[in-house]
Amino acid sequence: MCPCFEGDEAGVLGAERSTGIRAEIRKSGVLVKIHRGFTLVELVAVIAILGVIAMVAAPRFFDINTYDNRGFRDQVISTLRHAQKAAIAQRRFVCVVIAGNALTLTYDAIPPGPSHTTASCPGNPLTNPSNGSTPYVVSASAGMIVTAATFNFDALGRPNAPQSITVSGNAPIKVEAETGYVH
Repeated sequence: MCPCFEGDEAGVLGAERSTGIRAEIRKSGVLVKIHRGFTLVELVAVIAILGVIAMVAAPRFFDINTYDNRGFRDQVISTLRHAQKAAIAQRRFVCVVIAGNALTLTYDAIPPGPSHTTASCPGNPLTNPSNGSTPYVVSASAGMIVTAATFNFDALGRPNAPQSITVSGNAPIKVEAETGYVH
């Protein structure tokens, strides 16, 4: 119990804390009211903030194209990273062709060497590890706009040129020149 209250007042305060009921206690002859809850101003402010958030965020939840575009962008990033890793693992050129709404991966049958320093794209189809289908093709939904590009990764995972690929207004996908890092 609190040493500042004596007698029944301490019991009333303790009961109020445990039950949540408003209590009146006397402290040094002054009537003290204990209130629990929110003021009307606080409630109206919270409702106004929630209304603004709902007006801004709700349209994004009801537009499926936003999710489709973002999903395809993430799929393109995964596919490009796979192409780079396949080039390193197989020690071959892996060609990336983005045309229309499809991304296709192929590999050069001739391994790089002193007499073969540039890729001959498109080459043999690369197998998709997730479903075993050949060629490795990722297709976008109708209405998506994808920047066209044709490039290849060498046996060290470097692209022949840096790339910037845009999928329907999302942030561009970049392939860095010397490292082949896809982000």
